[in-house]
Amino acid sequence: MSTIQQDRLVQLFTSLCSINSPPKQEREVVNYVKSFLQDLGFELQEDNASEAVNGNANNLIATLPANISGAPKIFFSSHFDTVEPNPNLKIVIEEDIIKTDGTSILGSDDKSGMAAMLEAVRIVVENNLSHGQIQLLLTICEEIGLRGAAALDLDLVDSDFGFVYDTGRPIGTLISQTPTHDTFDIRIIGKPSHAGVMPENGISAIQIAADAIANMKLGRLDPETTANIGIIQGGQATNIVCPEVFIRAETRSRNKEKLEAQVAHMKECFETAAAKFGGQVEIHHDRHYESYRLDENFLPVKVALEAAHKVGLSPEMRPTGGGSDANVFNARGLPCVVVGCAMEKVHTHEEFTRISDLEASVNLTLSIIQTVADMKSG
Repeated sequence: MSTIQQDRLVQLFTSLCSINSPPKQEREVVNYVKSFLQDLGFELQEDNASEAVNGNANNLIATLPANISGAPKIFFSSHFDTVEPNPNLKIVIEEDIIKTDGTSILGSDDKSGMAAMLEAVRIVVENNLSHGQIQLLLTICEEIGLRGAAALDLDLVDSDFGFVYDTGRPIGTLISQTPTHDTFDIRIIGKPSHAGVMPENGISAIQIAADAIANMKLGRLDPETTANIGIIQGGQATNIVCPEVFIRAETRSRNKEKLEAQVAHMKECFETAAAKFGGQVEIHHDRHYESYRLDENFLPVKVALEAAHKVGLSPEMRPTGGGSDANVFNARGLPCVVVGCAMEKVHTHEEFTRISDLEASVNLTLSIIQTVADMKSG
């Protein structure tokens, strides 16, 4: 395996993190990565995903042509956006740890994954290592509903299977199972009235919502299933019986029967409460993404396990309660597996990355590329 230049890798990672790129505002980091990959000889294409998300950037599809024949075509994927803005990022490096000063996120979700694959392909090109065709599918707006992946122009993708770097350590962890994720937009309609003069003439949408939620199973329902009320908006003034409340909610499960049962339960709670107080409820239910279940015979898993063992890792397969672009890719016919990379305490201001994990992630990426190259026919 080629030697990793640690200082160069750290500089790449911190440079990516230092570019503010919340959802819909990824253009600066897209341009940075385009320049990086163009210097390595990648063929670069953007799709029109910005139109679908009303943002300032598109998905980037970068292709490195094969220098050997007969090997499968693979992709690596990560996302440009971070969970919140970090325009005044202050990075602190203490021995093996890269973090912030605590005033913002670091952005290692998902720039640790992106840095690992970028450094790996730079090493491949610089050392003229044998490789089949490699595509990088780098997406926008992952953090607000996998929207970039959903809008990805598949006509620009030419890969047999791939690897999505978007979960935490240990390096080499593979996500074997994810939930199906359903969302709700609920509008509760009451009736306004003066709260001090004629409250009995009103119907409180807040009271309907409170009754529904009080009777609802929420939180961790079992090892496979969760449910949550995430947003409640409503009310005009304390002297007005609230006429309308808007609620956003979700439920997830790795078991479809349990998911359908929870969906029915949540709907019933809202409908029963509305009828009890004489109000109305409008429920819009949507399937956010589909679950998948992978085993060791699934080709991306098989390759990743073999590659991890080659570089001394002890890969494990585990389920998760979250989703990623891999849910969309698998559903759209792009076989892939989520691979653990150098991110910890993500979505918090305590987020950090270990330099040693970044190096291990680069080595794993190089090993995947080599393993696939060895699969060439003849």
